[in-house]
Amino acid sequence: MASVEKLVRNGRTTYQARWRDDQGRQRKKSFSKKGAADRHAATVEADKARGTYIEPRKITVAGYAREWARSRPHRPTTARRTEMMIRLHIEGTRLGSRKLADVRPSEVQAWATDRSRVLAPTTLRQAVGLLRSVYAAAVLDRLVASSPVVRIQLPRHERERVVPLSVEQVAALAQAMPARYRAMVLTQAGLGLRIGELLALRVQDVDFLRRSVRIEWQFTQGSKGERSEPKTPRSRRTVPLPRVVADALAAQLMAYPAGEDGTIFATGKGAPLGHVYYGHNLMRRAVTGSGLPKGTTSHDLRHHYASVLLAAGESVVAVAERLGHEDASLVLSTYGHLMPDSDDRTRSAIDAAWAGAGASSAPDVPQGAGAVR
Repeated sequence: MASVEKLVRNGRTTYQARWRDDQGRQRKKSFSKKGAADRHAATVEADKARGTYIEPRKITVAGYAREWARSRPHRPTTARRTEMMIRLHIEGTRLGSRKLADVRPSEVQAWATDRSRVLAPTTLRQAVGLLRSVYAAAVLDRLVASSPVVRIQLPRHERERVVPLSVEQVAALAQAMPARYRAMVLTQAGLGLRIGELLALRVQDVDFLRRSVRIEWQFTQGSKGERSEPKTPRSRRTVPLPRVVADALAAQLMAYPAGEDGTIFATGKGAPLGHVYYGHNLMRRAVTGSGLPKGTTSHDLRHHYASVLLAAGESVVAVAERLGHEDASLVLSTYGHLMPDSDDRTRSAIDAAWAGAGASSAPDVPQGAGAVR
C-alpha cells in the first residue's frame, strides 16, 4: 500500500508519497502539502487496482523512439530507414525533446503540420505512422495512459495515376543503356522485378528448360553485395520466363559471363551492381538518351510489366502473385484504371442482369422518350 511520510530538512517540511509499482520496485514523489501527497498515494493505488497505472519515467519522445526501434525485428533496410526517420524528423524537432508522457494531441498536430512543409505526402504518412507505433508501444509499456497521435489532419494528397511505359519506350530505354546492361532493362520489364531482386538474380535462379525464374534473394541498398531474403514471404516466388527475356539473358551470359557466385549482372571487374549505379546513374543517362519522360525510373519497368499482364486479361490476383505483393488490393488501387474494356464490361453486366430478369420486370418507357436526363 502507498504511504505518506513527513520530512523536515533545513527547516523545510515536505511530504513524500511512497509506493511500489506493478513490478514491485520502490517509487516516491515529494509534495509541499500533505493533502496533495495523500491524493497522489490514493490515485496510485486506485490506478494499480484498475490496471491503469502509468510508470513515472522521465524519457523523451526521441529517447523512447530509439528504444522502440532497437526492440523491433526490423530488416536491415527497414532499420536504416527507421533510424533516419527518427534522427531527422523526431529527434531533430521540438517534439523529440518533449517528455513522452507530457505530449498533447495538439503538439502532435503541430509537428505533423511542420513536417508537411519538408516531406513528401507519402513520407509524411510514414513519419506519422512511425510516431503512432511508438506511442502504441508506450501505452502497452504503461508509460502513457493513451496515445496523443489521434485525429491527425494531413494535407490532401491525390496519388498520380500510373502511366505505364509502352513496349517501344522500354525498347528505346534498353537501347540507350551501355551494351553490358541492356539486358537488365528487358529482364526487369519482362519479369516485373524489384531493383534489388534484379541485381541479385543468379544463373541458378533461371530455368531455361522449364521457362521459369525463381526469385529467392535481393540486394538491399548499401548491402555491398550481401544477399538477403526478399521483402516479404510472398516476394519469394516463381515467375514465368518469357521468350524475350530468355533470349536477352542467354545473349548476356554469352557476352558477359556471370560472377563466381552466379550473379548475372555485374561490373566489368565482376563486382555486383549497386542500387545507385543502376537505378540512378545508368538509368538517368538512359532516360535522357532515349527521350523518355523526365522522372522515369527503374520502378516504371514494374509498372510496364503489370500493365501488359492486365491488358492481356490476367487476373488481379495473378498479377499480385507475379509482382510479389502480399495483397491484391494494392494492384487494384495502383493499376485499376488500366483494366481493359472496363466501360464495355460495365454495360454488359447491367444489360445481362436485366435481360435475365425478363421483359416483365422492365418498366414501361414512353414511346419517343429521349436521352436520359
